[in-house]
Amino acid sequence: MRITGGLVFDLEQGFTPRDLCTNGPLISQSNGDGQLLDASGCYVIPGLVDVHFHGCVGEDFSDATPDGLQKIADYELSQGVTYICPAGMTLPEDQLTAICKNTAAHRAKNSGGAEVVGLHLEGPFLCTAKKGAQNADYLHDPDIPMLQRLQQAAEGCVKLVTVAPEQPGAMEFIKAAVDMGITVSVGHTVADYNTAKAAFEAGASHATHLYNGMPGLHHREPSVIGAAWENPAVQPELICDGIHIHGGVVRLTFGLFGKERMILISDSLRATGMPDGEYPFGGQMIEVHGNRATILDHPETLAGSVTSLMGCLRQAVAFGIPLADAVRACTYNPAQSIGIDNRAGTLDVGKEASLVLLEQKDLSIRTILFKGQTAEV
Repeated sequence: MRITGGLVFDLEQGFTPRDLCTNGPLISQSNGDGQLLDASGCYVIPGLVDVHFHGCVGEDFSDATPDGLQKIADYELSQGVTYICPAGMTLPEDQLTAICKNTAAHRAKNSGGAEVVGLHLEGPFLCTAKKGAQNADYLHDPDIPMLQRLQQAAEGCVKLVTVAPEQPGAMEFIKAAVDMGITVSVGHTVADYNTAKAAFEAGASHATHLYNGMPGLHHREPSVIGAAWENPAVQPELICDGIHIHGGVVRLTFGLFGKERMILISDSLRATGMPDGEYPFGGQMIEVHGNRATILDHPETLAGSVTSLMGCLRQAVAFGIPLADAVRACTYNPAQSIGIDNRAGTLDVGKEASLVLLEQKDLSIRTILFKGQTAEV
């Protein structure tokens, strides 16, 4: 297929007017099948990569049901999110094991929808004070044998784990997880600057939904945020749904960390793509009104978002982030953070032909290709 007339995303140059060719599932030097796709009036961007979300269309990844995970994958693909690394909640080990096994079985089945490239253990290795919407009954100190058991159950699918570095045994846990090939993220934590700095020096290279679930940046205590900024290997996540982070802080954070490090996430819940109402989440109930989701019994506590990653990309642009920078934060940077940038995240020759045509006038989706095949919008 030859895609003509569009402005094609480039990691270094932003958007350039050029043709893009595919041959079967890959981006190629030349047109493989003779087909033409008119992209006039469109931006051509890589398929998005979401490394932190919990569910959508009434389904939650933590329920660990085959049908539920399939519905999640199908919906995400329809939103232009072609690679997903869903997040589990703070739950008992038997349920976490079920989540891991369900993920491995789904990958083996390969039944369509966005590709589940791994899973994110957002819990249970967190602190009580910053648990947010996590269930305190199931919080657990960092536990290397437990992580090893979960990785075995997942058949290697655990790609990301969040940990509060002030918890007992956290530094040894971080080093062990990195040795296992798992990206470690600092989050749901009350860690001070020195503790966070030590965690990043031990190998943690990610910060879970920066600002949310951690102390704020203070001129006498820079905390996790300051420690993350000082270490060039650390990539911070931002929930850019227009609710969790003020637009001024989104712009500030991109300015501080630079486009090369920023990762946008949706942190979306099962209520995404659903009407307002009450929904279960991690053993609790949440209440959704419009674009805002809160814990039912604690309405001051945000529970996650009800916006897809594509919606977050559009919100970032509305906040004033240059489109090319927002696209990078939804594609290459998250792909790189979990080690799939060798096949996803850019439109280079040899990468998988997973891409989205966005209308230049409003960033709505015109066409989605997933590994060379047209997907339903």
